[in-house]
Amino acid sequence: MNPDEKLLPSPDLIDRVVAVANAYAVSRIKVLQSLPGNPVGIEVRELGDNAIALMAKHFPNPNFNRVAGLKRDHLGEIEPLLRWYRDNRVAPRFEILPREGDGELGRELSRLGLYPSAFHTTLVRDVVAPPDTGHVTLEQVSDAATMDAFLDAYIAGWKIPDGPGFKRNVSAGWLDRPGWSLFLARVDGKAAAEGILYVKDGVGYLADASCDPAYRRRGLQAALLARRIAEARRADADMVCSGAAYLSTSHRNMERAGLRILFNSAIWTELSAA
Repeated sequence: MNPDEKLLPSPDLIDRVVAVANAYAVSRIKVLQSLPGNPVGIEVRELGDNAIALMAKHFPNPNFNRVAGLKRDHLGEIEPLLRWYRDNRVAPRFEILPREGDGELGRELSRLGLYPSAFHTTLVRDVVAPPDTGHVTLEQVSDAATMDAFLDAYIAGWKIPDGPGFKRNVSAGWLDRPGWSLFLARVDGKAAAEGILYVKDGVGYLADASCDPAYRRRGLQAALLARRIAEARRADADMVCSGAAYLSTSHRNMERAGLRILFNSAIWTELSAA
């Protein structure tokens, strides 16, 4: 088979990509759930057939309060899920894919007072001949000191307001997490950019990359993409995938690294939250 053939859009390919993205989301949120007393109020519902519902009751990050992977067979789950979020005073988002039958999910969401407020792009590529990392030297996180520098870059890139609190919550849980590989780029010895690779079932998920604004436009994200694609190949993945807002800088960087659009998800949110 031509390597490009297996990446042609298909229901099976969409299912593989959704499965690894959702598995990463569950792995990440369970780090917070494992904190003593579950102070963030994490709940995870696995709905079957790779569909998930996540809640972080005391952390209004949309990535942690969402439903993903729904299919037509989950139609009856939507109203109870929405009631669950509303009872907990959490504003959820429902990510709906452009699959056969998913229009019915949209009609049900519309009936319940939600609307498509944004779109999210998912991209894929093979791992044959990964791109060159160029002049950038990257480190793989392997100890607590490198982890601390990695989190410095993460906090700066994502503009996290409570950096010390964030470090306390994730520094131990993210180090050596199954399936995760963390990479750090430095500039003049200073932590500048970071990226995460998650591998499961032969698919590499390029997750959570960011760059300190002070070090942008230096090719750091391109290098992190290339390194993670190469590492996915070494881990026997046959493809990589990722996601970004359509036409964002991240989307364009991924296209430059050889990733191509597989689908765009519609993000449905409540009209009352608009």
